Amino acid sequence: MLNCRSVPSPLRILAQKLTADPSRVVLRPFHLAWQASVSETSRAAVLVQDVLRLGEDQAALELDTVWQDFSERHWQIGRIFDERFAEIAEDLGLDVAAISPAKRRLIGAYFCHEYSYAAAALMNPSIVPHPDQSGLGRGQQRFVMSMRAVGEGHISSVAFREGIIGIDDDFSLWPQSGPAMAGVPDDRHDLGPDDATMVHRQPDSPISNSVLFPVTEAQRNGLEDLRLVRFTHDDGTSEYLGTYTAYSGQAIRSELLRTKDFASFSLEPLTGRAARNKGMALFPRKIGGRFLVVGRQDGKNVTLLGSDTLTDWDDEGTPLLSPAFPWEFVQMGNCGSPIECDDGWILLTHGVGAMRKYSLGAALLDRDDPSRVLGRTACPILTAAESDREGYVPNVVYTCGALRVGDELFIPYGISDSAIGFATATIPDLLRLMV
Repeated sequence: MLNCRSVPSPLRILAQKLTADPSRVVLRPFHLAWQASVSETSRAAVLVQDVLRLGEDQAALELDTVWQDFSERHWQIGRIFDERFAEIAEDLGLDVAAISPAKRRLIGAYFCHEYSYAAAALMNPSIVPHPDQSGLGRGQQRFVMSMRAVGEGHISSVAFREGIIGIDDDFSLWPQSGPAMAGVPDDRHDLGPDDATMVHRQPDSPISNSVLFPVTEAQRNGLEDLRLVRFTHDDGTSEYLGTYTAYSGQAIRSELLRTKDFASFSLEPLTGRAARNKGMALFPRKIGGRFLVVGRQDGKNVTLLGSDTLTDWDDEGTPLLSPAFPWEFVQMGNCGSPIECDDGWILLTHGVGAMRKYSLGAALLDRDDPSRVLGRTACPILTAAESDREGYVPNVVYTCGALRVGDELFIPYGISDSAIGFATATIPDLLRLMV
C-alpha cells in the first residue's frame, strides 16, 4: 500500500506570490446596453447630443475635470479618447468636421471607463522563453508568463509578466512600470463569427503592462487558461502559440493565439469536434508529420489528438491517461504543453480527488510515439498546502505550463483560483518518482 504522505515532493516552493491587485486598471470602451429599454445605438446618440448641446466653455471645463481625475492614471489618455470618439462617430455617422476638438475628446471620454482587470484573481499561468535572450548571464533565461486575470463581472482576460530565471532558484519579475493598457483589435465591423481577429499591443506599452480582453461575441465572457508554447516549424522558424477557452456566457470553444513578438496577436477559432472542449495543449513541434495536442475530450481522461493543420481538430483522439490513483479518481487533465527532455516528453497533469482537492502530477511520454506512456507519478508532486488552500475556489493548484531551464523545470501555478505561486524541480528528481 502506497502512502503518499511519506513520499517527499520533488518541488521546491519559492517564496514569491502574485495576488489580485485592484489598483491595476485599464481604459476600456464603455457600452450603454445594460438594462436598456432602447437600443445601445439610440442611447449612444442621445448621449452624444447631450454633449454637443454644451457650450464650448462648459465642454472644455468638463474635459479639464476628466483630465485632472484620470490623466496621471493612464498613458496616452488623449489618444485613447480620440480613437474612441472616431469609433462612435463611425457608428453614428457623425459630421466630425462640425464638432470641436474639445467636444470630440469629451465624447470619447464618455464612452470609456476604467476596468480593474485583476481585482478578483490572478491564476492559471503559462510560461515561455522571451523573444529577447540578449545580455544574460550564465544559466539565466528571460521569460514571458501569461496569466488569467479576473475582474468585474468575472470576466477573464490575458495579462503578461516578464522576468528572468537563473540558477539556484533565483528569479525575478520585471516591475510593472506605469499603467496597464488594453490591446487594440482591428476590423471591428467586418469580422464573421469564425474569422481570426488581430490585436495589437499599444505603442510604448511593455509586454508586462499589456492585457488582452475579449473582442468577439464568442469571447464575450472571457479568455480562459491560455496554454502558451514556443512552436518550431519544419523550416526551423518559430512562433508562440497558445490554446485557450473562449467563453460567450453560454457556450465554450477552443481558440488559438499566435504571435511572433508579443506585439501583435492573431486570435483564431479552432474547428472540429475536439475544439468544443477545454484544455487543449500543443506539442512544441510536429511529430510524425502531424500537429499533436493533449486534451480532455470526455471530462475525465487525458487524450492525444492529431491534425494536419493547426486550426482543424476533428480527430476523436487516442486515450492517453486515465485516473489510476486516488488523488485523480474524479478527473485528470493536462497542465500545459509537453516539455521535451532526453528521456522523452514530460507532461504535467492535474488530478482531482476526494473533497474536490486538486493535485499536480507528471507523466513521461515516448519521444517518437507520444501515445506510449513510459511512466507517471503515483503520488502528487504538489497539492494545496495548508497555507495555499484558501481562495475563491479552495483546494486548487493548477498550471497551464512550465519552462525548462537546463535540467530544471520552473513551474508557476495557480492557487485556489486566486493567486499565483512558483516552484522548481530537477528533471532527474521528477523522473525518479515515476512508476
